[in-house]
Amino acid sequence: MSLSSLKRFLPAAPPRQIVRVSDDLFFVRAVAVTAGATPAEVAAQAELAIETLAPFPVAHLYYGHYWRPGADHALIYAAYRKRFTADEVATWSDAEVVLPSFATVLNSTVSPAPATAVLVPGLTSVSGLYFADGSGVPTQVRVEPLPAEPTAADHAAARAALLAAFPEKLRIEELASAPEFDPASPQGEFVFRAGAREMRFDAHAVAPLDVRDKDELAARRRAHARDVILWRSFIGCAAAIGLCAVLELVLVGTSLWQTRRLALEARQKPVVEAIMTSQALATRIEELSNKRLLPFEMLALVNAARPATIQFMRTVTSGLYTLEVEAQTQASGDIDVFRSALNKLAGCQKAEVMDPRSRDGVSTFKLVVTFRPEAFKEAVPAPAPVPAIESALPTPPTEVTP
Repeated sequence: MSLSSLKRFLPAAPPRQIVRVSDDLFFVRAVAVTAGATPAEVAAQAELAIETLAPFPVAHLYYGHYWRPGADHALIYAAYRKRFTADEVATWSDAEVVLPSFATVLNSTVSPAPATAVLVPGLTSVSGLYFADGSGVPTQVRVEPLPAEPTAADHAAARAALLAAFPEKLRIEELASAPEFDPASPQGEFVFRAGAREMRFDAHAVAPLDVRDKDELAARRRAHARDVILWRSFIGCAAAIGLCAVLELVLVGTSLWQTRRLALEARQKPVVEAIMTSQALATRIEELSNKRLLPFEMLALVNAARPATIQFMRTVTSGLYTLEVEAQTQASGDIDVFRSALNKLAGCQKAEVMDPRSRDGVSTFKLVVTFRPEAFKEAVPAPAPVPAIESALPTPPTEVTP
């Protein structure tokens, strides 16, 4: 099941709330800003300008500002808090942004040309924004109030008053209706439309426009950032739990597979052991049929390197190519000489002296000599056939007395 299909089972998100307040409640001014200022510096300069121009302290005002990077001025606006009722302010707590109606047309996708007047109709007033340059930041904003039940003549009079208040006008753009918020806006963005005109704000662009108390807005942003972190942590934990569940299922499946494999191995073990025993028996029979012990040949090779002081007491073949010799000597130094001479023989793979003993001037020792198979190739005649039954029996050690 995909993530998109899981979203159908989640509760629907609440509708986004955008509050627009009447334009005639605000005084608006354009103030100069320093060249190359950052958004934070512009915000500080705008707040200082509001505090200078307003007749009330900043703490008694709802205010905001608009500025675009590269512009040499910013638009500031403020309203006395007591001009808003308590019930009206109470509705702001659930809103994403609270701003004047004229602010919704500021961040247009296409900046107005210089000397352009934009007229925005409203329910209780008509607002006019004048753009003296191409920065996209108005230099003048005027509001003409309308009567309770305005007529076409009232709208025409308000329009004429606005145009008369502006300086030279090369273009006039008049919106057919007030911009409306598009509820289908992507999360974190705010899109307003008025006919063919579209105004798009992201979270950073709309934050300075919000007129609510700045300390409360900062607290809201911190709470939102904390909620985002908690939500992502929850999603990460849920994903980790899901991964652990999948791994647990894999381990259970692997355990079942291992149990079946061990059961199959236990059932097949007697058969495999029987096959291995038969293979070992066949190999032994083949060795006894095609190969024979060569005690005299091995003894002849060893005797060729034997010093005269060493006497062989007893010899035993312990394999096809291994000869064990029990010997004695009165010259114990010849034992190492004998061993070294054997190791230098071309057909000898290894010669070892074991259990050396000395008593009454006589040294006894055991010599184990392992020969290479190719040492007796020329000396081995064709083997005689061995009966199948007798070949399965182990070959007793052969003793040769010198």
